[in-house]
Amino acid sequence: MVVAPPYGPPPPAAAGAPVAAAAPATPSHLVEIKSPMVGTYYSAPEPGAEPYVKAGSRVATGQVVCIIEAMKIMNEIESEVAGVVRQVLVENAQPVEFGQLLFRVDPHA
Repeated sequence: MVVAPPYGPPPPAAAGAPVAAAAPATPSHLVEIKSPMVGTYYSAPEPGAEPYVKAGSRVATGQVVCIIEAMKIMNEIESEVAGVVRQVLVENAQPVEFGQLLFRVDPHA
């Protein structure tokens, strides 16, 4: 006897099975600053110095917001928008990936 493979939609999840939680919605007016490269994120120009920006900091277009070290080169990352930093999404000295969110900026503040 030949049994046909099961095509079509997968069976529904069993009751009580864990369901993946949806990511919290981000206000659509916030502009995201993403990492343009793989490297190590640094929030300040040198150890012990004040960070370039924090949540609540006002930034101007072209202002340095952090450094990403890649292959022993310190790359200054600039804001592409003026506004107020609402979220800093990485920790100092944390490795980051290309396209990873670093900051959310409110251009209307």
